[in-house]
Amino acid sequence: MAEFVKIPMFPLSIFPLPGEMVPLHIFEPRYKQLLLDAEAKDVSFGIFFNHVANTEKIGSLVKLESVIKRHPTGESDIIVKCRDLFSMHKLFRTFHDKPYPGGDVAFWNTDHSTPVTNKLHQAFREYLLYFQIRNSEAIPSLFTVANELNLDVDARLRFVKCDDLQKEAFLLSHIRYQSQLLHQAEKAKDLFHLN
Repeated sequence: MAEFVKIPMFPLSIFPLPGEMVPLHIFEPRYKQLLLDAEAKDVSFGIFFNHVANTEKIGSLVKLESVIKRHPTGESDIIVKCRDLFSMHKLFRTFHDKPYPGGDVAFWNTDHSTPVTNKLHQAFREYLLYFQIRNSEAIPSLFTVANELNLDVDARLRFVKCDDLQKEAFLLSHIRYQSQLLHQAEKAKDLFHLN
């Protein structure tokens, strides 16, 4: 049986992947309090992916990286970084005596460092070069590649449910598909120039 941990929760319609940095605009009073607690106590909190497609109740454990701007109204623009994924067992209206929600979760203990194979690494490098992005020669992890590909939420959910071999095949397939779309767009652009 999974061991559940109670954590502060921020239900949103986004699904960050491990290693991903996400900007958030904090304006509701209860989440202003969550930000104060995250700063004062250096606590992580969950972003529960609040979407009908999330039938397995998966979420992202994030930690505050920085406060970009504090507005005179008390609102804030912040950056959080996803550290892990979790499965939600139960969502509570409040977290202990705090005004923001909480949840009982089981952490996935996701390995962010699983490197990709040479085949995926080469395909990924070629994909980035199309956008004139030079990446380091270091072999990226599966999650590094997934974050760069800007997957939609359905693709993210499918990706995280795969084992490492399936994740690799999933990313390769996505890169090939995106590359085909880019090449077709280039061809169409050339045809329009001829008219």
